[in-house]
Amino acid sequence: MVDRPDWAPKGVDTEKASAARLYDFYLGGSYNFEVDRELGRKVAEVAPGVYDFALLNRAFLRRAVRYFQSQGIDQFLDIGSGIPTAGNVHEVAQKANPDARVVYVDNEPVAAAHSELLLEGNPNAVAIEADLRDPDHILHHEKTRRLLDFSRPIGLLTVAVYHFIPDSDDPLGLLARYRAALPSGSYVALSHVTTDVMSTQIEQLIGLYRNSQNPVIARTKAQFTAMFDGFDLVEPGVVFTPEWRPESPEDAGEHPEEAAVYAAVGRRP
Repeated sequence: MVDRPDWAPKGVDTEKASAARLYDFYLGGSYNFEVDRELGRKVAEVAPGVYDFALLNRAFLRRAVRYFQSQGIDQFLDIGSGIPTAGNVHEVAQKANPDARVVYVDNEPVAAAHSELLLEGNPNAVAIEADLRDPDHILHHEKTRRLLDFSRPIGLLTVAVYHFIPDSDDPLGLLARYRAALPSGSYVALSHVTTDVMSTQIEQLIGLYRNSQNPVIARTKAQFTAMFDGFDLVEPGVVFTPEWRPESPEDAGEHPEEAAVYAAVGRRP
């Protein structure tokens, strides 16, 4: 039996690693269990770049938020938001606009509980424990409807989430339901792991994640691009995470493909 830390919410599974807590571990966070750290270390042995994958993905998230704001977006729905770490959506958005509104959603109890703690005293940001595969619950949740105005454009972020959604759960159908709820002028940001590059390492990572609560499904560039059906892709289109509007040449690096994660932003016409 695993000892339960004081900060662990009731009902959280401490016996099996979770994607949100693994991501927290890769980013250097402290809200993870030994089962997460053990699997995370095994993943790093076969895919040493996993720490960079996480950092580059997080950097893409921040750039997407700033881009949304440059297009007039002041309200955000972040599904699969993970455990709070530096550079969260509300930190980036509210630095530029203190009135920016953010709804965080994650199905991991630790992520939801610590988001709520982090957001105490912040009237313009809330957290919901819910699953991306339940759009109706998320879109019609009391907190969502209280904070977000669906008559105005919204920035939807589902970053590094859909590679945990198997084909049997119809990821394209889920995206279509979220797209239908977004007003014209809204934006979506997505990122997704692929085996188009570094296939051996990524296949080994996928094999290890089968032992977690959240198995990984890699998809090709064509499959990822299909997720933007009904959206207009924003330049530079589908690229690897460090290539999406880098703020300096150093951000992109010499081998952006080693991120092994595609990223793109689309606009709802």
